[in-house]
This record gives sequence, C-alpha cells and structure tokens, in this order.
Amino acid sequence: MSLHRFARPALNACLLAALPLLAHAEIKVGVISSSTGPIALVGQPQKKTVPLLPTKVAGETITYISLDDASDPTASVTAVKKLINEDRVDAIIGPSGSPNAMGVIQFVAEAGVPMFAPVGTAAVVLPMTEQKKWVFKTTQNDDLIARALVDHMAATKVKTVGFIGTADAYGDNWNKVFSELAKEKGIKVVAAERFQRQDTSVTAQALKVMGAGPDVVLIAAPGSSSVLPHTTLFDTGFKGKIYQTHGAALQDFLRLGGKKVEGTILAASAMLVLDQVPASHPTRQLALDYVNAYEKLNGSKPATFGANVYDAGLLLQAAIPAALKGGKPGTPAFRSALRDAIEKTKELKATQGVYNMSPTDHSGFDERGRELITVKNGQWTLLK
Repeated sequence: MSLHRFARPALNACLLAALPLLAHAEIKVGVISSSTGPIALVGQPQKKTVPLLPTKVAGETITYISLDDASDPTASVTAVKKLINEDRVDAIIGPSGSPNAMGVIQFVAEAGVPMFAPVGTAAVVLPMTEQKKWVFKTTQNDDLIARALVDHMAATKVKTVGFIGTADAYGDNWNKVFSELAKEKGIKVVAAERFQRQDTSVTAQALKVMGAGPDVVLIAAPGSSSVLPHTTLFDTGFKGKIYQTHGAALQDFLRLGGKKVEGTILAASAMLVLDQVPASHPTRQLALDYVNAYEKLNGSKPATFGANVYDAGLLLQAAIPAALKGGKPGTPAFRSALRDAIEKTKELKATQGVYNMSPTDHSGFDERGRELITVKNGQWTLLK
C-alpha cells in the first residue's frame, strides 16, 4: 500500500491549519532614530519610546523594526531602503532630523509607504506635492509656533530682531516663515546668521548679530544645537530677550544652558508644563500617561521629541482599522489604504495637540498644540 495515500491527508491538514496564520500577516513598522551622533538628544527619547507604541490593533499584531542612523542623512537613506526592500514595512516613523527626513521622501513615495516625520521643518509636508502626500508630520508646523512668537514680540513692542539658525532644512524654513510673519507685524530682521549643528563655536555669528543692534534674537536650532548660540550671546554681552523655537523644548536645554538661558521664551506643546495647564486641556491626560509610562520604563522623563514618536503610534492605532478594509498587511493595497486613513484623521487627541489631517495639511495642528513658555528659576514656566 502506498504511503502517499496517508501522507496527502496529513499534508492537507497541515496546510489548513496554517491558513489562519497566513490570513493574519503582521503589520511591520520601521522606526529610524538618531540615537547617536549630533542630534542624539532628539533621537534618544524617540528610540526609547518605541516599546510604548501599540502592538495590537484590530486583532492584528504590529512589529517595530528600530534602526539608528547616527544623525547621518546618508545612513537614513540606507535605513529606509532596507526597511522597504528587505523588511517590507507598511509604515515608517522617522528619521529624527530635518535634513534626514527630507532626503528620504522620494524613496517612501516611490515605494508607496506612509511615513511619520517627527521633525521640526514644515518642508517635509509643505508645499504639498505628489511625493509629500506620503509624509505626515507629528510636530507643530513652523508657522504655528512662529506666529505665537511674533505675536508676543509685537505685544512687547519689539521692532528689530536678529536671527541665528542652523544651516539646514530646519534653519532654512524657520528663516523664511519667521521673516514673512515678522514683516506682517512691522518687525524687521536686521541680521541673519547660520551655523552647522556640530560647530563648537558661533562667536563670529553672535558678534555679527549683536553688531546689527536688534531688540531681540531668535535662535532656530533643534536639540542640543540650540544651546551654543544662546550661551554665546550671553557670554558676549547681549542684553535683549532671546527667543527659541520648539526645537529647544527639552530638559537638556535647561541643564546645558543653566543660568545663561534664564528668561528664554519659546512656544511648544503643553507637555513641557503639564502641571501648569488645567485638567480640561485636551492633551494633558494623554501626555501625562505617556510621561509616566516612559519614566517607569526608562527611569527619566522624556523630551517632547519622544512624544512625537508616541503620537505616530496613536495615529497608526486610529488609522489601521479603516486601512484593513482596503487590503491585507504587507500589501501595496494596505499601505495605500493606510495613507488614506491617516489623511482622514479628525479630532484625534494626542500628546502634542489635536490632529485634524486633510489632503493639504499633513500636520493637522491648531492653537491647541502650542503654549507660550519661558524659563523661570531654571524651570519651564507657562507664560501668562
């Protein structure tokens, strides 16, 4: 008697048993953070946030593949290509830096993989193009933050301002957006200087800005790079008010700057001052939950940059159920449906604000995503 008569039913049974596994392919999400290199103060809290992201949505398992690009835009491209071509991810969170994110947009667009950019520059989503429609930004756009700063300057009778920004996409967009808004309020930018994130001295730039005699100075730099221009202005005798962007919204800014950053004014999410906003604030409870979970896991409080990755997880969690109706995880149909579902996000409360996405707005924040904040007695303090 042939063994095949018995082997075939057994084989069929094994195949039938495997069908449920095949029907429920896992959702793969790549995360690229600059956890080493010049912008590690941004990337480290992002990397440490990954274990807090949702791992089960609508019955589907989410697996995260975390990579470090060492703050190098070229390495970001390599990481994105690996995630797309080898790991076959359905979405990407990152990279951490503005230049890094700008450099990978064409690759995620060509592959049809939605990307959450936890970066400062609005240039990743504006102006909207066929490529940028695959990118969603989990930080407040520059104009939302800049308008709060310009309004404060106008209210305090500022007439002239000096600008010091990084010589990259972050500094470029801030220079453009801020200058336009300042002009609307009759505020003149009398000097604009640039520096590299890895520079160890910006004395020349500080002296040139001071030489123009501005009432105040705005520094546009992310992470630890925001500190050096500030302390240099202090050391060289600048007596005016110094403003910062949301790129400086981290505890290490206070630690590294010390007394030299006292009186700084910036606009950022309420996460910096959770104990000072009312319980009714739309982001307060979610932000508290995130901060407590992060601290329990890592033994320290997170910077707002980590929350930008956490919000990407919340956006995914909200969009996946609808995306599953368009295709199975691991397929182009699912990724396209996921992009469409993210774009339809409405009134999603998160740690950084309330998201309302649209085909023309892939950041989705309004005034609920920012607070005017100052440094008082070495602590972030709500400016009332």
